[in-house]
Amino acid sequence: MREYLKFYIDGQFVDPVEAKTAEVINPATEEVSGIISVGSVADIDRAVAAARRAFPSWSQVSVADRLDLLRAIQAEYAKRSQELGEAVTEEMGAPLSLGCGFHTGLGAGHLQTAIEVLERFEFEQQRGPSLIRYEPIGVCGLITPWNWPMNQTCVKIFPALATGNTMILKPPQMAPYSAAILAEILHAAGVPAGVFNMVQGSGALLGTALTRHPDVDMISFTGSEPVGVQITRDAAETVKRVGLELGGKSAWIVLDDGAMAANITNATVGMMGNSGQTCSAGSRLLVPNARMEEAIAAAAAAANSVTVGDPQGNFAMGPVVSKGQYNIIQDYIAKGLEEGAQLIAGGPGRPEGIERGFYCRPTVFVGTNDMVIAREEIFGPVLVMIGYDDIDQAVEIANDSNFGLGGYVSGEDADACRDVARRMRTGAIWVNGGFDFHAPFGGYKRSGNGREWGEFGFHEYLEVKAIIG
Repeated sequence: MREYLKFYIDGQFVDPVEAKTAEVINPATEEVSGIISVGSVADIDRAVAAARRAFPSWSQVSVADRLDLLRAIQAEYAKRSQELGEAVTEEMGAPLSLGCGFHTGLGAGHLQTAIEVLERFEFEQQRGPSLIRYEPIGVCGLITPWNWPMNQTCVKIFPALATGNTMILKPPQMAPYSAAILAEILHAAGVPAGVFNMVQGSGALLGTALTRHPDVDMISFTGSEPVGVQITRDAAETVKRVGLELGGKSAWIVLDDGAMAANITNATVGMMGNSGQTCSAGSRLLVPNARMEEAIAAAAAAANSVTVGDPQGNFAMGPVVSKGQYNIIQDYIAKGLEEGAQLIAGGPGRPEGIERGFYCRPTVFVGTNDMVIAREEIFGPVLVMIGYDDIDQAVEIANDSNFGLGGYVSGEDADACRDVARRMRTGAIWVNGGFDFHAPFGGYKRSGNGREWGEFGFHEYLEVKAIIG
């Protein structure tokens, strides 16, 4: 049984102002795995005051000293990487191989990337008669989701630190353990008092308090579109900068060539990773109508090959994060059946032989782009396969969405894939499995604004000053 009953404020682990706690449920067992303290507005006030006091000095710290701190954090992170991965598995159900692999690897990658960018970032540039300066924005409120705890937390913390900002982290209440360990890592590395602060608890209460707080200069939020809209409204009262990374319904276009079946297999298996709980997941799989029977066979076989079970065991997919999320996914599967989509793999309920835990079946429908299951973000292991007649229609279908966060193109001809990618209205497009920590990540349309990752993530936390003459 885990207990995290203190917050991290002004360089110390402190008791909350009000002694309130919440249980954390292990999604694999449906049993209580731990207890955390849940904060109040008063705790947010304390954290913001600490960050505000720390900002004048931290914002003036040299690049060399900031690099030293990031490297010290890197050493502490490496020491506790296994522990972080185990926490991710327990709190949100990722298989242990994923929790101790890609989950913690993403956090380490963002830290290394922040170091690389800071080593060469030009905070002053002479442009003609004017000196352009990039200066830290101030006190930042960082509000993160539960689906990729280390990725979403580290992609905000380390660029904010590197650029001289102070911050308050509000981690997800459903996945709080890894954030608490990360606070211990930052403390052990010697982050100055007040530079990093963390308060656990309700997003509705604490997120609103951060967003409306007059001494918070910026909000960076990753989560759902409705919450992002509310944050934007609340932040407008004090004219804060707001960075939003919201939902997605990303299209994966598979070209009609000799690699089609293999690419459909990769896309289907990829969709089921992290139990489908990825905002940029390729949840709409676009395949040639002329080869639909072949595509169905490949997708069904791939989905049926995904093993589901105890995240502590040797399974590809664990549970989804909560009973509420499980119920949402089941409702969407039922909706797909009601809409007349063709079910080719998976379906309602738990996988056969599993009677406890929030486990879903890897599910694939064949449908059309006007169906609810193709329009709305399900955030679970549910893939909708849609046929296209030619590439023009494939691009049209891909762009016919309120979202524009991620996209994918697979095919034997890389140049042809890039040509398709250029026509897609979305923020990040992966061609044939490419990956790059320095590439910007963020959304078009209702998928948000701003960009994270690499140098582009630095600019989220910087003001631009012109000194003219």
